[in-house]
Parts: sequence; structure tokens; C-alpha cells
Amino acid sequence: MIKEGMVYQGVSLETLDTIAQEIVKTWSGPPVWLFHGEMGAGKTTLIKAICRSWKVTDVMSSPTFSIVNEYETEGGEKIYHFDFYRIKNEAEAWDIGTEEYFYSGNRCLVEWPEKIPSLIPAAYAAVSIAIENNTQRTIAISVHDGKEENRI
Repeated sequence: MIKEGMVYQGVSLETLDTIAQEIVKTWSGPPVWLFHGEMGAGKTTLIKAICRSWKVTDVMSSPTFSIVNEYETEGGEKIYHFDFYRIKNEAEAWDIGTEEYFYSGNRCLVEWPEKIPSLIPAAYAAVSIAIENNTQRTIAISVHDGKEENRI
């Protein structure tokens, strides 16, 4: 079943941290979050804002070349940030132990999940970012509880 969640329109860089704080405060879904959006939509920027709201103490950067970055919060919680843009096939994601991360119980924030459809757990949150114009985005979040047939 898909539960429609939150939709934020007119999101700018100036309002992003406030939106991220609201998302984090109201969140009670699965630990795996899939970020969808075209190149330049702001997936990494939103992930950084969400991580700031979770009080991540590490320097955050895009894992485009490393595929996965590990962050830690002030409370010692681990967060994994994936970017699958550069992988050629799902076997590459399998080789780095993606499934182990996804089923660890830790939060996993995934950019370009379209590249690894068979590795996505049944329960996840989908975060879609659409470009409205040069400075504003629409962010839509839905929760997939694992009971529907089509996962992505």
C-alpha cells in the first residue's frame, strides 16, 4: 500500500532547512529513503539538509565516486548516503553490500534508486523532487509499506 505523505511546493534554498526539519520531525516511516529527481534537482542538497536536522557531525558530500558515504549523528546513529548514478549494473551495488546496509536498520538515503530496482526493500519512502523553476522545487514524499506489487 502506498500512503501519500507530504508535498511541499515553492521550496527554495532559503527554506530548505526549515522543510528538512519538518520532514524529520514528522517522519515515522521505513529507514530506507529513495530520492528521485533529474540531474540538478537538488537530491544531494536535500539530503544534506535532512542530515543537518538529524545532527550529523561529519562533513557531508555527494558519494558520486565512492558510491556510499557513512555519516554519524551526535547520538552515534549511523546514516548511509548512496549515489548510484555511476554504477553500470546492479552487480556493482550488490558487490559493495548494498542489501546489508538496507537491512541494517540504519537510515539509508539513496540517490538514483532507478539503477538498482531489484535491491530495493519492499518498505521504503519515496522522495520526489521536481524543478519548478531555477530557484524553486516541489518535494513530494510517499511511504511504501511493502504490501503493494509495484515498488518503484
